[in-house]
Amino acid sequence: MSTESEPTIRLDQFLKLVNAVASGGEAKHLIQEGEVTLNGAVETRRSKKIHEGDVVALAGHQYVVRLDR
Repeated sequence: MSTESEPTIRLDQFLKLVNAVASGGEAKHLIQEGEVTLNGAVETRRSKKIHEGDVVALAGHQYVVRLDR
């Protein structure tokens, strides 16, 4: 269960951070087209807040979320 104090990052920002996309516009397009999964389920909300340990997948690559506290 998440808490308010738990660090989060937006899905589109995370994709840019791990260099999975070149721009925010590319992230928006891929997310809204259903190309991104979050913990195994398609996620179409680019502003979805993701948490430590979540698994994001795009184009055959998986990224485990690690956030500094």
